[in-house]
Amino acid sequence: MLLDGFHALKHALRFGAEVPVAVTSDRAGALALAGELAPDVREVLAGLLTEVSREAYASLVARPHPTAVAALAVRPSRAAGLEALAHTPRRAPVVVLDQPRNLGNAGAVIRLAAGFGATGVVTTGTLDPWHPTVVRGGAGLHFATVVERLEVAGLPPGPLFALDPEGEDIRGLELPDDALLAFGSERSGLTPELRARADRLVALPMRPQVSSYNLATSVAMTLYHWSAGGGAPRVP
Repeated sequence: MLLDGFHALKHALRFGAEVPVAVTSDRAGALALAGELAPDVREVLAGLLTEVSREAYASLVARPHPTAVAALAVRPSRAAGLEALAHTPRRAPVVVLDQPRNLGNAGAVIRLAAGFGATGVVTTGTLDPWHPTVVRGGAGLHFATVVERLEVAGLPPGPLFALDPEGEDIRGLELPDDALLAFGSERSGLTPELRARADRLVALPMRPQVSSYNLATSVAMTLYHWSAGGGAPRVP
């Protein structure tokens, strides 16, 4: 799989990805950036990065990244991911994106989930959560959490809290660590199949006549509410 940009490569290395090759058209610039922003991986990058011409780099990616870095990483085992999702008891929820449509939004959600220490992100429908655009939007943090695509019938165990305008106000609820937190697409909301599978419908506070929040915003609000109960990683 493609790691597009310095930050995606940095995070992949931090979280144990196997990266057989990495290239850049500005090796000195990439290492300087590592020294400033990621000294913990600078030595590894120094041994990994190969400098190529700007033209060669541009031929390898669909849209050149401002940091002029690209790499290939080995995608984590699906079997291991499914095992981690199914393992109970869980210490953090699983985020479920029900038939998402926007690749960038899916990447932003994965980045959020990694930051909050969520067990994983599961998508339903046709969107590939490992698409290069999703990985770019997630800044390589696919390696910091489990990311898989499943059918609704194959979702991992746990109480399913689905976000819906007709649900209970989230401010009056406690979200358990083993919850599945499900979000529909911005355009059509939850599918009937997932809505029927939900144990509880949950609503975010929203001013009347405002139709919806951005998907990543909704996920952030919900994970923050969960974290307020003490479940998220503590800031050092």
